[in-house]
Amino acid sequence: MLETFYYTDANPFAQAADMNRYQTSGTSSKRRKTIYYSPSNEEAYLRIKLDVFRKILDETRYLTAMADMGTGHAEATAVDVFRQLGMEVESVSFRLPIEEHVERLKSFRPEVLYTMPSILDRILHASEKPTEYGIQHIILVGEIASPGWRKRVAERLSIPETRVTDTYGSIEIGTIAYFSHEHSRYLFTEGIVAEGIPAELLGTDMEPLPDELEQVLVLTSTVRDSFPALRYVTYDVVRDLRTISVDGIPTQSFQSIVKRIGPDLKHGEKISIYDIEDIVYRYLEEASVRVQVAENALTVHVYSSQATPEVLTSIRADVESCIPAIGMMIKARLLDGIQVIGGTFEDSQNRTSVKNKKIFYT
Repeated sequence: MLETFYYTDANPFAQAADMNRYQTSGTSSKRRKTIYYSPSNEEAYLRIKLDVFRKILDETRYLTAMADMGTGHAEATAVDVFRQLGMEVESVSFRLPIEEHVERLKSFRPEVLYTMPSILDRILHASEKPTEYGIQHIILVGEIASPGWRKRVAERLSIPETRVTDTYGSIEIGTIAYFSHEHSRYLFTEGIVAEGIPAELLGTDMEPLPDELEQVLVLTSTVRDSFPALRYVTYDVVRDLRTISVDGIPTQSFQSIVKRIGPDLKHGEKISIYDIEDIVYRYLEEASVRVQVAENALTVHVYSSQATPEVLTSIRADVESCIPAIGMMIKARLLDGIQVIGGTFEDSQNRTSVKNKKIFYT
């Protein structure tokens, strides 16, 4: 329905001069998605994000912050939010090479760093002594940040685990939830009504989830008026979705984000399986494609007898550049390159076009 009525040039919001426009990856129709925020939506987004950051930082009087992000809504609003918190803030462009990010951290020494797990991985990998940056609190957004990964980050920076805080959002809905160290759970933000549904209810191609505590997250937003945020399927699988008491107030929450089961994934920026498959089939008439994610690293397995090393190299180059922001971050070494691996084995579970449209997590 969104592809038919919203992600089109005929969308009446496209003619409205006062709309804020944000773009994300393609859809099954091979079009990039434009998401619209009205002035009231933008105001609500900033207010909610400001409230979340205040709770995360817990009235700690930090004076400096740095936003080191990709593109999109979170990046576009980060500087404004930190300034409203009374902090001096710098933003580092994803177009700059990793060495420049490291140098900016050394010179500015931000107490708070707002970034994505994939970018933080590269920063830590490029740093001999990350403690010299003076970072006291990490706020994350973007890819899944597991508890074990967050613990390793805290150890590298010599800060408590409670100062590595994950937030969860989407360009369609806005800021959705944040991890509360006090409750050891993600708490939903203002204006969000959350539901959990079995995966098989989304269509006959979806397999049941193996854990009875896992559900696909479906969201309704009471503050979004320029996106049909009514029972919007995120395709994110969450564990133990339930209401808890927070300071005496019933609050919806979940324990963790497990994985995604839809066609989109995050590698710095959103990229769609449809985009990847489209590139593969430019070079190969017959192929089975499997997309795998492990520790925020993306690997594309191409099963075809025609997948020569030269063809795989071409596929990799096109996949890395199909979303320009991803290509620039890989070139700047902010992201690991996307691995494209060939083989002649064809997994029967992934042979049909329907079964290809999912992501395998390791």
